[in-house]
Amino acid sequence: MKEMKGEPVRRTLNVWVQPLASQNEIVGYRNGYLRIRVKAKPTDGKANRLCREVLATALGIAPSRIEIISGASARYKRMRVNEVESTCWRECLKKWEGLR
Repeated sequence: MKEMKGEPVRRTLNVWVQPLASQNEIVGYRNGYLRIRVKAKPTDGKANRLCREVLATALGIAPSRIEIISGASARYKRMRVNEVESTCWRECLKKWEGLR
């Protein structure tokens, strides 16, 4: 089935998280990973929660639509983004790729 403009889709994303950063931000892509910096400590899942919030804000969705598939206790993570509009997804990818 062909993907229609604005149709909600499910995507997976490789993410590298840097905890204890000076600010919360998406830095861009490097070596196939989306690099995200967060202020939170990597304890008690704080950095993971903040990473989901930063990504959700950028995509314009609720953090509950983002789940960590693997790497919950590592810097390298695989995340699933549920129900994001395909047009928003493509726009964000272009923006993030331009941040290199």
